Amino acid sequence: MRGLYAITNENIVSSENFIQYSEQAIIGGAKVIQYRNKHSNKNITQIIALKKLCLQYQVPLIINDDIQLAKQIGADGVHLGKEDSQLSTARSILGNKAIIGISCYNKIYLAKQAVADGANYVAFGSFFSSPTKPQATQCDINTLKQARKVLNCPIVAIGGITPDNGGDLIMAGADCLAVISGIFDQTNITVAAQKYTELFQ
Repeated sequence: MRGLYAITNENIVSSENFIQYSEQAIIGGAKVIQYRNKHSNKNITQIIALKKLCLQYQVPLIINDDIQLAKQIGADGVHLGKEDSQLSTARSILGNKAIIGISCYNKIYLAKQAVADGANYVAFGSFFSSPTKPQATQCDINTLKQARKVLNCPIVAIGGITPDNGGDLIMAGADCLAVISGIFDQTNITVAAQKYTELFQ
């Protein structure tokens, strides 16, 4: 895993534009798509369409939080936070080939434990103030540098990341930049995604 990690958001992307916007992000260079929807009334038809889109472009589709949904649509994996199901549960349900990511906030010990438990990648953040999660735990860039020294798995950075500040996170050790509003809340989604993609070149 390396590059732009695009996260959809139901509060930004309307249902009628959902697939179109997701495709624009992929065309702009997104290497991973995460479906994130905190509401209970998820649109299964829409998610299946997203899975087909990701298959078309050979981009992994990760489901946020919902292990059963990931299994139902045949997603490539799931991303779990501290209040979500256990990693071992996800692995037993989704199988050994599934990509399982774990939010570790600003705690390196959580990342070490996640890797020991079989996580495929870990995520740290929020590095900057985020319009999506304004109350998110803050993470210092030095934590990212330390994590890079002790972890061999891919590291995802998240939280208020822009094309202006993302380069510092890559230099500090981030393999992926996870972005929501910086892509999907922009006038031209493809161009917005390209600006992040260029940071990895």
